[in-house]
Amino acid sequence: MKNEQGITLVELIIAVSVIGILVTALAFSFQGWMGAYSAENQMKNIYVDLMNTRARAMQKNRIHFVSLSTTQYAIYEDTYDATVTANPDGDGVLQTASDSRFLLKGLDSRYPITWGNFGDAQPQIQFSRKGIANAKRVICSNTTADTDYNCIEIEESKISTGKLTTKIPGGGACNATNCVAK
Repeated sequence: MKNEQGITLVELIIAVSVIGILVTALAFSFQGWMGAYSAENQMKNIYVDLMNTRARAMQKNRIHFVSLSTTQYAIYEDTYDATVTANPDGDGVLQTASDSRFLLKGLDSRYPITWGNFGDAQPQIQFSRKGIANAKRVICSNTTADTDYNCIEIEESKISTGKLTTKIPGGGACNATNCVAK
């Protein structure tokens, strides 16, 4: 029997081809994982900011507002009273030029957000001095990324994360029926 040492050029080409195919397949999977992670991370950050705003409203004994847009959200403390400028307790109305803004965060345009249950008005959430939200609201991730958490349900006394039963791009709506709390 002949003593064979080393590998042939054909074996080397086959091994490199198999490795190349595996790397390509994993790269596409990794991009999907990162997209889902980023979309979910954005929703979790909004959730944490809402919870902190509720706690801050109770701690400071002041009304707090969360003002929402398609590109960002801002959080304000009600410190301005239009009728009595010396009143440090505020007037219960968001005055973006006069109330104290303590947080402004931009949203990632790759993972758009839909603000549900807000009607025609500027999307806004108000927390009373006792941390009670002014109305039931839902915030949804408007992305096709497969995330574990892609909606937030805000009730008067509770804020919870959840998963949409039908994604918004797939025909689902941003409402409490579609957002199932986890």
